[in-house]
Amino acid sequence: MGHHHHHHSHDHAATGADVPAALDLSVPDAELSGPEASRRSFLRNAGLLGAGAAATVLAGGHAAHAAPAADDETSAGGASTGDGEFVWLAGDHHIHTQYSSDAMYRVVDQAKHARAYGLDWIVITDHGNVTHSRIGVEKVNPDIVATRQEIKDLLIYQGLEWNIPSAEHGTVFVQPGPNEVAVLKQFETDYDGSVTGTSGPSPENEALAIAGIKFLGEEVRNRRIGGALFLANHPSRRGVDSPHEIRAWRDADPTVAVGMEGAPGHQASSLPAPNGPGRGRGYYEGSPSAASFPGYPLESYRTWGGFDWMTATVGGLWDSLLAEGKPWWISANSDSHINYLGTSMRGPNSDFNANGKYNDPVYGPLITTAGDFWPGQYSRTHVGAKAFGYRAVMDAIRAGRVWVDHGGLIRGLDMRVRRQGDQRPGAGATLGGTLKVKSGTSVVVTLDIDLATTPNWAQFVPQLARVDLIVGDVTGPVTDADTFTAPTARVAASFEVQPGRKRVSFSYPLGRVDRPMYIRVRGTDGNRSAPGLLGAAVDPAGPAMDVMGDADPWLDLWFYGNPIWVLPS
Repeated sequence: MGHHHHHHSHDHAATGADVPAALDLSVPDAELSGPEASRRSFLRNAGLLGAGAAATVLAGGHAAHAAPAADDETSAGGASTGDGEFVWLAGDHHIHTQYSSDAMYRVVDQAKHARAYGLDWIVITDHGNVTHSRIGVEKVNPDIVATRQEIKDLLIYQGLEWNIPSAEHGTVFVQPGPNEVAVLKQFETDYDGSVTGTSGPSPENEALAIAGIKFLGEEVRNRRIGGALFLANHPSRRGVDSPHEIRAWRDADPTVAVGMEGAPGHQASSLPAPNGPGRGRGYYEGSPSAASFPGYPLESYRTWGGFDWMTATVGGLWDSLLAEGKPWWISANSDSHINYLGTSMRGPNSDFNANGKYNDPVYGPLITTAGDFWPGQYSRTHVGAKAFGYRAVMDAIRAGRVWVDHGGLIRGLDMRVRRQGDQRPGAGATLGGTLKVKSGTSVVVTLDIDLATTPNWAQFVPQLARVDLIVGDVTGPVTDADTFTAPTARVAASFEVQPGRKRVSFSYPLGRVDRPMYIRVRGTDGNRSAPGLLGAAVDPAGPAMDVMGDADPWLDLWFYGNPIWVLPS
């Protein structure tokens, strides 16, 4: 699937949506038009009307990317006029350089490897801390600008890894422009938990995190920057991202807070010793602390098929957000600091605290115990952009047109939900989108998957063995913000993949739809499976919990797609 790069110069600011009259409870029933009155009645009967509904797909277009929708057609985020509309661009939003206290590579080193490993966009996310906010955020920018000039077919964003007050880490990045450094510097100085001493759990610190997200949204609306995005990184690693915090981040500004790492980086960390680090996959190897959310099970502190527990558990935390109708997307990335089988070491006589960076790396002894892969070497986040450009990639992420894979398991994914019998190419809603239909309309899911045909970076051609469709009802806003289960989510269908094919297609009828629902997809090489945490009736053959110190990432490959909603009215 070759890349068709179209450079474009017109970037328009995203605008928020007015709440539809049917959802605006300040408008009396008597003043609604006939269609609005019937819509309100439907939503009320389904328990989907009230606080929080306006920030969900039920509002008739995601708050993050609202646009008018034609009758019986897709709303914004999934609308497509044909197969050629999207340019699928692979990327990585979590990469460290010599400007991070625990990393070592130059920006250009990461960028050249990313391009060689097939990526189209990357985000440089050095750690937020006092030294970075004082020196690094400004000092790295000329390196990024120079690398943009050198590697013109790679989009390179400047961001940072935010120490979220009262929580874990997150990627924050902005659209390139004259104020990118100033906005990131102000954000880091005012809202980073390490800089402000607000890392511990407390309501005040949680409020500061919310204020930071709102600050980024205001900077966009004030046109200081063209766009800003936040994704929570390795959310289950320490158990400190509570469900209510995740919901609060998203609701603070859904145009900024859009998702989380479905799979963390550090995927080489579980390669067995002595040739590998022999640790937990993704460095997920801890246990609950005083700062952890007490409701999470012990199993949440490990990865499952390389994926975070929040994503890997059918009926778990990710599904609980989707069941509210809340767009919340997943990604995958390298979190590259120091890479497996690297041949370099930090430059001699480095003084990070004084200079905000390590000296340029030099050729050194073979490093065999590092836990990371280069960007694009193992993990990829694929976004369906309208063009090759900084704004277009951010818009695609915000819209949820995203699927992720490990080890090059598949080459391409086209998932659609469409009305039964609608065979037009590009019809219906795609990843991140919403299909609106009249109640009782027959709806079908279609999957077209381009299979791997050439060896990956471990020198074998991955074989997709099985594809699972996961379906859940949209039940509306939760009464308890710390909810992390979705009782209706389940694997609705599985498809076996015969070897030797280049492309496979499947369809699954959802029948006559009479209630709001969502559908998502995952696939596996079939090497390691186990019943899901919520039981075999929910997930008969999901990812298995990774074994500490003995989980070869290349022998347990998965892909995941973001959800599609169906809204009958």
